[in-house]
Amino acid sequence: METPGSQSSLHRANLERVVRAVRMAGSLTQAEIARTTGLSAATVSNIVRELKDSGTVDVTPTSAGGRRARSVSLSGDAGIVVGVDFGHSHLRVAIGNLAHKVLAEEAEPIDVDASAAQGFDRAEQLVERLISATGVRREKVIGVGLGVPGPIDVETGVLGSTAILPGWTGTNPRDELTARLGVPVHVDNDANLGALGELVWGSGRGVADLAYIKVASGVGAGLVMGGQIYRGPGGTAGEIGHITLDESGPVCRCGNRGCLETFTAARYVLPLLTPSHGPDLTMPQVVALAREGDPGCRRVVADIGRHIGSGVANLCNLLNPSRVVLGGDLAEAGELVLDPIRDSVTRYAIPSAARQLSVVPGALGGRAEVLGALALVLNEMGDAPLLEAAQDTVPASV
Repeated sequence: METPGSQSSLHRANLERVVRAVRMAGSLTQAEIARTTGLSAATVSNIVRELKDSGTVDVTPTSAGGRRARSVSLSGDAGIVVGVDFGHSHLRVAIGNLAHKVLAEEAEPIDVDASAAQGFDRAEQLVERLISATGVRREKVIGVGLGVPGPIDVETGVLGSTAILPGWTGTNPRDELTARLGVPVHVDNDANLGALGELVWGSGRGVADLAYIKVASGVGAGLVMGGQIYRGPGGTAGEIGHITLDESGPVCRCGNRGCLETFTAARYVLPLLTPSHGPDLTMPQVVALAREGDPGCRRVVADIGRHIGSGVANLCNLLNPSRVVLGGDLAEAGELVLDPIRDSVTRYAIPSAARQLSVVPGALGGRAEVLGALALVLNEMGDAPLLEAAQDTVPASV
């Protein structure tokens, strides 16, 4: 016979499984909760009823496979999370609730030569303005997800020396923003957050192993293995931009020669078009011109794709992901860049790994990183506050 204590522990464990499943997915039907958690339909029904009575979840009618169903999501009143994304030339902030609904979002340009303090001043102001715009009480903020374009030391939270933003190397973005906003801050690099955003909301939904490749001022990869971001022990996993393609190639900002980044990043490839297109060309303009048929821009985009494909082939041989999602401005080129990537993968990857791989454009565009920052908080926040609310309201039962 089970003792009351063991029954209470089992009930708590079942509550955790249901709340975690809903928190990670945003919303699930009760049948999906049962499949995800392995709990019986009757147990799920009882737990959902308890969570609904406590105000922890909202239950709404829906349909699944042509049949009536009930969709379960965390209550919109349970709290809000904040996403902050610093790019090479932009700052983007989003406010979302625990049901994965974006309540407010705004982006503004940022001076890449500004100091870290100035950047955090701008972020603090934008966060406070958007929270106010949602009409949600400030104390409802559970946490902040922060993305920066550079490697983060997983133990110290310090931004590494290869950061693209000048003057930010050696800073601790997590501690700085925590002190300003007074709530927990979770920080990661922009490629990891792009992967997380596409995994939860975009082209990576339903995939357990993927790589998100972002090509902008630098080149990075966010790696998802078994449904979780893989960062490595030092937080530098996914630095695909520094795979060596040519030992006699251009000198990279990392100090090596011929890195993938030197053949693909905007700072290196845009000068190739200066003689024919002038000095003020941007990567979005190159992509737009390529789509319109400009031969020079098409050639540059195709070359970039072939080089990226070489790096992706290495990832295939090492990690065997099932999907690669291309993000950043380059993804707007569509098949003009995706086909050359696939060609290089076919040429250089192990045939079995290449056959299993799909290469697709990101679905979220420039929003991937800030939505990933929201997802980071949802991943890291834990279930304790939600479970306490449920168990304080309803007597425990298995």
